[in-house]
Amino acid sequence: MGAKTVDIAAPVVNWARKSALWPMTFGLACCAIEMIATGAGRFDIDRFGAGVFRPSPRQSDLIIIAGTVTLKMGPVVRRVYDQMPEPKWAIAMGACASTGGPFDSYSTMQGADRCIPIDVYIPGCPPRPEALLYGLMRLQDIIMREAPSAYIFDSDGTVHRKRQFEGEEVAVLTDAAMGLKADAALR
Repeated sequence: MGAKTVDIAAPVVNWARKSALWPMTFGLACCAIEMIATGAGRFDIDRFGAGVFRPSPRQSDLIIIAGTVTLKMGPVVRRVYDQMPEPKWAIAMGACASTGGPFDSYSTMQGADRCIPIDVYIPGCPPRPEALLYGLMRLQDIIMREAPSAYIFDSDGTVHRKRQFEGEEVAVLTDAAMGLKADAALR
């Protein structure tokens, strides 16, 4: 009886999640200007239920990495992402957030996916506000395909999110792959 109720309620729960995304303001470079313009009346991100930009990670469920992530900023991005409550999603906006952009230097992280799991990549330098809206619609498609039971809560409060769909392999981001081993030694 309980599993059947979850199956029936899944579309309603997912519709509520996708229609009430609260993004966090996390602009690092020029892509942040385009992200801000998306919230203006001309593009109106509020049509998609994502117009309430939150200043705190504890109040948001979507982080939009807009701009260049440096190696020094990587652990900060990870810490902010870890402070967000589940369910949470991430968008990498622009070439710099997706792949490091034209900056192949010692100080630039070659993609935000080296520190947090990214759900949607938006190409461009900088991407237009329409591209962010398209990426947001693709994220809403991903949310509609998720099972509400994909979030497994342990007794100590930690959450293990199953980030794959049927027929996909599990992608695991280890601390070593994200470069967090050295950061843990500094604490």
